[in-house]
Formats: sequence, C-alpha cells, structure tokens
Amino acid sequence: MAHIIISGGGTGGHIFPAISIARALQDANKSIEILFVGAEGRMEMEKVPSAGYAIKGLPIAGIQRNALWKNVKLPFKILRSLNKASKIISDFKPDAVVGVGGYASAPVLWVAQNKGIPTLIQEQNSYAGLSNKLLARRAKKICVAYAGMERFFKKRKIIFTGNPVRQDLQNVGNLRSQALAHFGLDANKKTIVILGGSLGARTLNQSVLAHWQKIVATKQIQVIWQVGKLYEKLIAEQLKNKSIDNIHIVSFIQRMDYAFAAADLVISRAGAGTISELCVVGKPCILVPSPNVAEDHQTKNAMALVQKQAAVMVTDIAAPATLIHTALHLLQDSERLQGLAKNIAALALPDAAKEIAQKVLQLIDTQGVKK
Repeated sequence: MAHIIISGGGTGGHIFPAISIARALQDANKSIEILFVGAEGRMEMEKVPSAGYAIKGLPIAGIQRNALWKNVKLPFKILRSLNKASKIISDFKPDAVVGVGGYASAPVLWVAQNKGIPTLIQEQNSYAGLSNKLLARRAKKICVAYAGMERFFKKRKIIFTGNPVRQDLQNVGNLRSQALAHFGLDANKKTIVILGGSLGARTLNQSVLAHWQKIVATKQIQVIWQVGKLYEKLIAEQLKNKSIDNIHIVSFIQRMDYAFAAADLVISRAGAGTISELCVVGKPCILVPSPNVAEDHQTKNAMALVQKQAAVMVTDIAAPATLIHTALHLLQDSERLQGLAKNIAALALPDAAKEIAQKVLQLIDTQGVKK
C-alpha cells in the first residue's frame, strides 16, 4: 500500500485543488493512504478534515513584507517546521510527496528531497514563486497550468496538466434552475457573482459600496456578493436600512457550483485556482488582480487570459471607480459576453487532477513500490 503526503494550503486556491488530487489518487487506487500537511491556524486545518482526510500542522508562516519587524520569529518557525516535517515523514514513511503551494509546502518538500523521497510540484501560477523555483531543482516532475514555464523550470521536468478544480463544477450548465432557486434569484434578470474569497477582498467590496445605488437602479440585474468573513459586519453596518433587494450579500458561498450556474458574469481576483474554475464552467469574467501577492503573479495570470480575449481585466487601483461601470456595460453586450465565454471555455483542462495523480503514481512505480 502506497503512502502519499500532499502539502500546502493557506487559501482555497491551494486547498481545493489539493483535495481534488487526493480524490483522483484514491479513485485510481483505493488502497492509497494520504496524509495532508498544512500550516497551523490556516484554513486547510478545517477544510481538509471536513473533506475526510487527516492533516498535520506545521508552525510555519510567510514573510510579512509590509511589517518587517513581524519577521523576527520567522527563522525559529522555519526551523521548528523543518524538524516537525522530518518527524512526520519519518513516522508516515511516504512513497511520494506532492507540493501544491502555500507556507507548509516548502519545508515538507525540502525534508522529503533530503531523504531521497520523490517529489512532485504542482505550480498553479503563470509566474513561479521563489520556493518552487528552488524546490524544482530536486523535484522529479513539475505539473503546470500555463505555457512558457521553461522560464523557471527544466523543460524535461515540466508536464502541462492545468490546475485541478472541484469535481462538482464539471456540469454546472445543468444546474441553473436549482441555482436560482437556491439563492432566491429572478430567472428574468441577469446575475453578477462577485467573489472575494473566503476572507473577502477589500477592493472588490469598496467597489460595490461606492456604486451600490447604481446596481439597485439597474432593475434588470441582480448580484450575489461574497463579502468574506473579515468584512461581513462592516458591510452590514454600512448598508443597514438601505433598500438593496437585488443585491444578495453572503459571507461565504458553500455551493460554488450553484453560484457559477447562476452567473451571467463573474467578478473575481485572479488566483490561479479561480481562473481554472472559470475556464471549466465557461463563464465570462472580469478579473481584478490582487497587488498583495508575490511577484504580482495574479496580474500575470489575468493577462494570460486577456491576451486570448478570454477575460476582461480591471486593475486594483482603478476598480473602486470603474469596476461596477465596466460590469454593467459588459452585461449589455451579449455578443462580447458570448465571445468571452467561448474563449475561456476553450482553455479548460477538466482532467488535471486525474493527470497529476497518474504522474504521482508513476513516480512511485519508478521507485519500485508495490501498491
């Protein structure tokens, strides 16, 4: 029986693809035992067990670029994480380790490589981060979602698989009526879905708050607005006693398949996981890249779609003034919406998780492990 560690997390963009890979591995071989390793206090410590998998946490954290004094304890956290990762690997004895990005991924893959355990990196973004570039030197395979990644990795190691997406997003086209009923929406109105992630996106929220009256005045549209846990109370206070019947505010969307099924237009950050999901569901979108990410990789992710006329991009700095106007104008242009939907759907790679799982199993076969 093979043992596999999947390490990483921090955001849903890392966690949900990781869970998809785990399920694809077990679909291929029911006897595989999987252990997740994440970062203590991060959302993977909740989401992974709720998906039915065991997880261990490391006391790792990322570099605080906006408050350098907060990094004083970081070297000690890295050392403790390396020691704990070493113990986890010694106890679990994995036959392969998969890194999906996020704080915990680096120490786990580093230790595994030092112990001679084969590792596979799943690089989601169009611009590789520093950790993955360093870890790639000893990784056996690197699964990528964008062309041109030989800029960062050895070409012989690269496998173009795309990013894994949640399995329930494969057939959202058949769910529109259930989705509208789930959210209490009007079938005769066009729907904008605004996704700020589980915690929320300040710029997206500010953009709606600045122009909510324009949305309300546009009677033929309705909005599902995921504001995030961090902003839920603040937004509720600011819109208290306001008439916003066509704006449905939610902290977190549990049924993302329904949200995509209901959407005529999606507004979102440009995380690689979200973009992959938008490709699979084939929805026209406006992407607002977060400026608060390493190497500005979300802008690079978004531009990869914009260059193929598969998305519209609004910069973070311009969004509060222009985002809602851009969205309302785009909804009136049916021909452009159809073109965006066609072009983004052409980029979909729905079998990514299955392909990555097969590459992991091939690594184990190469090591001569009996499954």
